[in-house]
Amino acid sequence: MNLPLIYHPDYVAPLPEQHRFPMPKFRQLYELLIADRVARPQQFFLPEVPTEQWIELVHTPQYVQAYLQGTLDTKAQRRIGLPWSPTLVKRTITALGGTILTAKLALQYGLACNTAGGTHHAFPSYGSGYCIFNDLAIASRVIQHLNLARKILIIDLDVHQGDGTAFIFQDDESVFTFSMHCEVNFPGTKQVSDLDISLPVGMEDEDYLQTLANHLSDVLIAVKPDLVLYDAGVDTHIGDRLGKLALTDTGIFRREMQVLSTCIAARYPVACVIGGGYAEDLKSLVYRHSLLHRAASQIYRQYSL
Repeated sequence: MNLPLIYHPDYVAPLPEQHRFPMPKFRQLYELLIADRVARPQQFFLPEVPTEQWIELVHTPQYVQAYLQGTLDTKAQRRIGLPWSPTLVKRTITALGGTILTAKLALQYGLACNTAGGTHHAFPSYGSGYCIFNDLAIASRVIQHLNLARKILIIDLDVHQGDGTAFIFQDDESVFTFSMHCEVNFPGTKQVSDLDISLPVGMEDEDYLQTLANHLSDVLIAVKPDLVLYDAGVDTHIGDRLGKLALTDTGIFRREMQVLSTCIAARYPVACVIGGGYAEDLKSLVYRHSLLHRAASQIYRQYSL
């Protein structure tokens, strides 16, 4: 068995031009992984379609129904930042199902990667920051609901704090939230994760990786998770237009290797999502996202999973 990956064919559907920037990267990521022989088509799984009951393990029924039916008010849609459409509903559900399936496959094979996901700004009753439903939180709850794991660790290395995830699990000892993010960036009002590491603007590779090393092993030892969910946002890159850190491509690859090798060496299964990334040069952005899958493929072979 090779490294399990999740493919999202529905991401090819068009959006209005002003909202198109986040979307083509998902299809192009799949194509790049195939073209560079990082993965073969046989390694990809199509997402499950999650039930509304699963989504409501995290989100309020009122919000779920309003979004699915297209009855959100203008203010709520503006807070999300994406215009509602049936196509976007389908895409949202597909990505959510992909993260749930990634978590299941990680528990089965030790390591699995989504080619989307990381919607960590969604709160129980509203969406925010391009995030509609919180896939990290829902996947955690579904896995617990199915009795596949009890203790879950969320490692969120997106440049933005995982505020929705922190809020959802603020009083829940079964899910540990670890967010390492730029201190002067969205969201303006931070929530309280179990462990928040705020980074100064402009932090570069070596300082970033050392900061991560100072905390990662200790968190794993303290939490002893049954499953790790890893949000590998690449908006930490120096060229990202919504970031404020200064990692290079090499730094991001080293980060992915550091997180995955540390977790897998300690025999903790890891489910990965790609998180945020925003750049005018789409080709460069897609390559940055592929670094997670390149690292995961290498770790998967190295540890004979």
